[in-house]
Amino acid sequence: MSKITTSLWFDGNAEDAANFYASIFKDSKITAVSRYGDAGPGPKGNVMVVAFELNGQSYIGINGGPQFKFSPAISLVVNCETQDEIDYYWDRLIEGGAPQQCGWLTDKFGLSWQVVPTIIGEVMKDPDKGNRAMAAILKMVKLDIAEILRAAA
Repeated sequence: MSKITTSLWFDGNAEDAANFYASIFKDSKITAVSRYGDAGPGPKGNVMVVAFELNGQSYIGINGGPQFKFSPAISLVVNCETQDEIDYYWDRLIEGGAPQQCGWLTDKFGLSWQVVPTIIGEVMKDPDKGNRAMAAILKMVKLDIAEILRAAA
């Protein structure tokens, strides 16, 4: 078990979300499902908590109700080596969701994701290249590695 596990609050669709995410990321699985019992607070038999792993990282989804919503203030970052990886994750995570600027998207459950190339860290080490790359990134929705590298050159 991980020392730190990310907990995500859903409004009745935690199991659907966990299955959706596990279908996208390799080496992912649902590890446990807990259901409400007689004591509630949800309807007996409904999913209370679903534990899952995405690429070995532990998460739990709680069906806590409508009181709290996801916000872009918290997002999950998918680091990608190639444009094919960016395209793969972007195209799947955005199904039913909405694009945002600079490689961000909101999935159909309202969770924010950043689908980003790993080269950004290297490019940003040089202030001039980093400024040129950032100017290009700020104009993008889904990030384009070739365009970022052209701008940074």
